[in-house]
Amino acid sequence: MKPGCEVIEVNFEELKALKERARQGPLGEEDCQMFEAAVQALSRLIEMIGDKDTTISSLRALLEKPGTEKTSKVLEQAGLGTTAKGSPSSSANTEPKPGHGRNAAAAYRKARRIPGPHTGLTPGDRCPRCLKGKVYRQKDPALRIRVIGQAPIEATIYELERLRCNLCGDVFEAEAPEGVGEKKYDETAAAMIALLRYGSGVPFYRLEGLEASLGIPLPSSTQWEIVAETAAGIRPAFDELIRQAAQGEVFYNDDTSMKILALAAARRAEVTPDERTGMFTSGIVSTRQNQRVALFFTGRQHAGENFARVLAHRAEGLSPPIQMCDALSRNLPKLPKQLEILVGHCNAHARRHFVEVTPNFPEECRFVLESFGEVYGYDAQAEEQGLLPEERLRFHQQHSLPVMNALHAWLETQFAEKKVEPNSGLGSAIAYVLRHWDRLTLFLRQAGAPLDSNIVERALKKTILHRKNSLFYKTENGAEVGDLFMSLIHTCELNDVNPFDYLTELQKHAADLARDPAAWMPWNYPAGTGVPGRKP
Repeated sequence: MKPGCEVIEVNFEELKALKERARQGPLGEEDCQMFEAAVQALSRLIEMIGDKDTTISSLRALLEKPGTEKTSKVLEQAGLGTTAKGSPSSSANTEPKPGHGRNAAAAYRKARRIPGPHTGLTPGDRCPRCLKGKVYRQKDPALRIRVIGQAPIEATIYELERLRCNLCGDVFEAEAPEGVGEKKYDETAAAMIALLRYGSGVPFYRLEGLEASLGIPLPSSTQWEIVAETAAGIRPAFDELIRQAAQGEVFYNDDTSMKILALAAARRAEVTPDERTGMFTSGIVSTRQNQRVALFFTGRQHAGENFARVLAHRAEGLSPPIQMCDALSRNLPKLPKQLEILVGHCNAHARRHFVEVTPNFPEECRFVLESFGEVYGYDAQAEEQGLLPEERLRFHQQHSLPVMNALHAWLETQFAEKKVEPNSGLGSAIAYVLRHWDRLTLFLRQAGAPLDSNIVERALKKTILHRKNSLFYKTENGAEVGDLFMSLIHTCELNDVNPFDYLTELQKHAADLARDPAAWMPWNYPAGTGVPGRKP
C-alpha cells in the first residue's frame, strides 16, 4: 500500500497568510505542519495524475474525508491495510452475501391477500399429464405480487339524491353509506399527514403541491389545522409515554440544534449576556426489557435538563438506571441526591476522535481502531447468541477486558514515553479516552450497560430530516406538536409497530385513551388486526 497523506481542506486565505509569514521570517511549528501537509497532498496528486490507471473517484477520495467510519475504509484511505485482527481491506477476500436483493412476499405485511383457486383441478382429480396419479393441494401456494401506486391523500364525493315536495317545499336527502361520518377529513387522513410531515420530513407545502397535481386540493394551512387538532386529542398518549419512559432501565440522550422563529424573535431584543440563546431538540431513548420509548423535546433546554424532566416521573424504589451519552456536560442531569444514576460514555464518540486524525497518524490509529473493532465484534456475538445482561457482562469480561486493558496500556505509554505530542490531534484523542476511561468501560462492570449511544443518534435523524427540509419551527406550539408526533412515530418504529395504524386507532378511541392511557401504548394497544400492537 502507498503511504497515506493528510486529508486537507484547501483554504486560500490561510495559504496567503502562510506565504506572508514565510516572507517575514522563520515559520512556527504549526505553520510547518500546514505547509508539509499541503506539499504532501500536492506531491501525491501529481503522482496519481501521472498514473494512467488513476480515476476521478480516486483523486476525489484523496482530498475528501471518508464517507464512512468503517475501519477498513478509513485505513484504506490512509494508505494502510488491516491486519488479521481487523476486517480485510479488500472486498475480494470477503464472501459475497447470498440472496438476490429482492423482497420476499412475507415482507409485504400490509398487502391484501387474495386466494386464487385452481379452475381446472381440485384435490383428488387425476393428473392430466400422466393420467395415473392424483393431485393434492400443496402447503405453500404459488405467489404473484402486484404493486400499485396511489395518492397519499384521496377524496371520495358522495352524491346523495335529494327530493323536494312541490307543495310544502321540504327536501328529503338520501342517507349516506354506512361509515361515512360528518367530518370532512377522516382519521386516516390525519394519520397520513402527520406520518409524512413528522416521520418522513415532507413539508406541508410539498404535500400541498403533490396533492394539487393529483386533483385533490389540500392547503398547507389546512394540514396544520388537522395535525394540531389531532395532537390535542391524542396528547394523553404522549404524556403516558413520558411516564413509561421514566421507568426505564437504560437511557440514551443527546441533542441537536433546532430553530423556533417565534422564540428567537421574542428574545432577540431583550437578551442579556448571561442568558442562553441556543435552541435544541433533545432526543431521549429509554429501554426496559423488550420495550423502547423515544422522546423529543424542543426548546432552550439541553438534553440533560430534559432528561431530568423525564426522571421526575420515575417511581420510587427502582434500581439506579444507566445513562449512556457522550462526554458533553450538558447531557448530564441535575438530580436530587436520593436519585442515583450510573453514567457511561459513548465508545463510538471516543473512536471518532481517532478516525478524524487517522490520515495524520495512520499506524497509531490502526491499533486503536482495530481494538475497538474487536470489542464491537464481541458485542455483536453476544447479541447474536441472545445473551442475558449478566451473561453478556461475563462474556465481555472474558473477551473484551483483555483488549481494553491492552488499549489502555498502549494509550498511557504514548504519553509516558513521549511518543505523542499532547497538543497534537492524536494527543487530544488519547487524552479524551484516558480522561473518560471509567465511564467508557462501564460495560465491563455493569450488566446491561451498552457500548455507545448510537440508538439516540439514529433517533435524532428524525429531527435532522425536519431541519433539512423545513429549516425551523414557526412557534413553540408547532414545536410541541412536532415533538409529540415524532415521539409516537419513532416509538412505534422501535417496537416494530405500524405507526399509521397506531395513530389512526388513537384518534378513533380518543375517549378510551383519555380514560386509560397505559392501555394504549404502542406495544399493547388493541389493534384491529387481532395481534395487539404488532404489524400484521
